[in-house]
Amino acid sequence: MRSILHIDMDCFYAAIEVRDNPSLKGKPVAVGGRERGVLTTANYEARKYGCRSAMPTFKALQLCPGLIVMPTRFEVYRKESRKVRDVFNRYTQLVEPLSLDEAYLDVTDNDESGVSIASQIRRRIEEETGLTASAGIAPNKLLAKIASDWKKPNGQFEIKPGEVEEFLEHLPVRRLHGVGRKTEERLASVDVLTCGDLQRICKFELADLFGSWGLELYALCRGIDNRPVRIDRIRKSVSSERTLKEDVEDFLALVDIMEELRSGVEETIVTKYQERVIKSLVVKLKFSDFTQTTAERAPEVAAQNRGTRPVMESHICRQLLEEAWGRSQGKGVRLVGVGVRFADADSKSQLQFDL
Repeated sequence: MRSILHIDMDCFYAAIEVRDNPSLKGKPVAVGGRERGVLTTANYEARKYGCRSAMPTFKALQLCPGLIVMPTRFEVYRKESRKVRDVFNRYTQLVEPLSLDEAYLDVTDNDESGVSIASQIRRRIEEETGLTASAGIAPNKLLAKIASDWKKPNGQFEIKPGEVEEFLEHLPVRRLHGVGRKTEERLASVDVLTCGDLQRICKFELADLFGSWGLELYALCRGIDNRPVRIDRIRKSVSSERTLKEDVEDFLALVDIMEELRSGVEETIVTKYQERVIKSLVVKLKFSDFTQTTAERAPEVAAQNRGTRPVMESHICRQLLEEAWGRSQGKGVRLVGVGVRFADADSKSQLQFDL
């Protein structure tokens, strides 16, 4: 049986700002833009007021007038992320970064238990960075990610193989990856509140209700996830995506989310695929009705001609986001994805994003 960890830093950007400025400790702090901007993250003190990532800053300030909004410092966040990944690599080489602040680790072949390793990793991260992390331990990536949210902040939770069925029976459907507010409401309209309820709906009925997404829900509510933890290999693309807790209808909010994802993908390219040539940049949006679109364009300067590290040009990614957003027809966005296709990839292949 596999042993998968999902390690998630606690309010990573905001925690770094508080660590570097101790006078902020105990105060509601967020990171993002003040003028017509949105929040990239908010600490737990701010979340008590309802502040959250992707929320327009003006709305967050209405909810919490004392909110301290710090500007983003992505170079600092990337530096701290590298320190955290160094800790991961001491325990396993099977590490799949998802963004600057979270990753999957496969520790199946380690002599120690997943619970012990997760505890050691969290302790070392705090000792070496002054930051805390939460962890989930489970037989697969889907369950590990759910588990990592269970004891936040600065905690860990294990879903044992023999406990999966009982755990899912009472798990609210909103806890499943990809289930946002509108999907939750739609399921509630047919008396589906938990994964146990969802398991009692046949595959064909779910397909009628949600199309191909219904087939994914059929597997998710049963805890089925055979995806391996991805490590270095010849890859055709590198990408990152985020399913939003609520549909976003504000373009500026999408820009900040896209920029955070872009920064994470760029860091992966710099650290793992610097020798590869980027053929194109891709931005993907999935809308509230589950339709999706992608926009793609070649970078302005080929990586091998730059003389420096490969860079995903921020302004091109924003243009691609705007192009994809133009196809929304007034629909909200439930998922944002950003990635690159490498020049030596099969021209017929499609950029693949995680489930």
